[in-house]
Amino acid sequence: MTSLLPAPRRTAAGPGRPDAAHRRPLVLLAALAGSGAAAATLVVCLAGGVIGWFLTDAGAHGAPRDGLRVGALGWLMAHGSGVHVEGTTISAVPLGLSLLAVVVVWRVGVRLGDSVSGHGPDADAIADGVRDWTVPSATGVFTLGYAAVAVVTHHLAATTGSAPSVARTLTWTVLLCAVVAGSAVAVGSGRAAIWTSFLPISLRAAAAAARRVLLWYAVASAAVLAVALVVDWDGAVNVMSQLHTSPGAATLLVGLCVLLTPNATLFTGSYLLGPGFAVGSHTLVTPTAVVLGPLPMFPLLAALPDNGPTPGWTAALLTVPPVVATVAVFRTLRRYPTSRWDDAALRGVGAGLLCAVGFAVLAALSGGAVGPGRMGDVGPFVFQVLLHGIATFGLGGLVGALAATALHRRRTA
Repeated sequence: MTSLLPAPRRTAAGPGRPDAAHRRPLVLLAALAGSGAAAATLVVCLAGGVIGWFLTDAGAHGAPRDGLRVGALGWLMAHGSGVHVEGTTISAVPLGLSLLAVVVVWRVGVRLGDSVSGHGPDADAIADGVRDWTVPSATGVFTLGYAAVAVVTHHLAATTGSAPSVARTLTWTVLLCAVVAGSAVAVGSGRAAIWTSFLPISLRAAAAAARRVLLWYAVASAAVLAVALVVDWDGAVNVMSQLHTSPGAATLLVGLCVLLTPNATLFTGSYLLGPGFAVGSHTLVTPTAVVLGPLPMFPLLAALPDNGPTPGWTAALLTVPPVVATVAVFRTLRRYPTSRWDDAALRGVGAGLLCAVGFAVLAALSGGAVGPGRMGDVGPFVFQVLLHGIATFGLGGLVGALAATALHRRRTA
């Protein structure tokens, strides 16, 4: 627990002794970093709420505090709180705001890790097995600072009608800080480099390939979503015209579509894997079958395929995931060469498995209730997505890894 204590004053840095800039008070810095990271995204949401209130009717109704409350509720929803609108539960998370929170937490966490990197034992002592509490301590205090802002925001913004869940907000906060902030502190402090050096090279290669596959697959899914919107652009324009919105309200609606684009991207990725997703109870959207019911007037839904039998060419979209996995694993494992076929197969299949699990977790976060009645069931079929992802990404990863190994053996023959 000595890493919780402020560092003694040092006049100069010597060999093996970090300078004072990297031994700043851990508790103070971590608490400020956590609360600051939460406040940064909260301020953005509050400003967006006020702008949205003004754009709706030029401020003719309500007061600026109503816009501030909406912005605060949006921030809480980005942390999984959910809200009630006229008695209807809205549990879907706007992942655009959640992604913004992840980016801010990561950047602040890396800077925090660099500032407290001088606490605890040095690299040689850590390599010898000495316990180091710097990263867990900094992450814990960071989480407390972030959670304090979340609790205060909930207390000020919650009403009897909206009723956001403080328990779900704190659960999301703990997970966000533990996964993102903890990793960022470990990277910024240099501990991650030390710890990963003890891992087998095969595991590091599989993890790097899985990260690359997941990133490229998200890009491919976003591209397919963009193409679908462009193809049926007239449908989106027709929805906007039927809503008879003012220019300000239309701008607000477009901004909401942007915030939900990550959700739609994950829906598209689930569609490309085969299981697809539901847009209401008893509905199905897959490359081979589309069953839809009445849909709300929302421009982003114009990307949905037409109800009924699908064209034969849509089945070819099922090749996108394995092709992406093959190319990504091949390019990644060229930096981790191996001449053993069994080792290459382990890396490729491991990368596919890790990517499938990661995408299934993200798909589970993308859905939820978005309205009353049948719209309470919207989102991917997570378990089927996981199973198809394991098979699809695993096969693509295996092919890519074997191709990289064959190229390496040929060059070293």
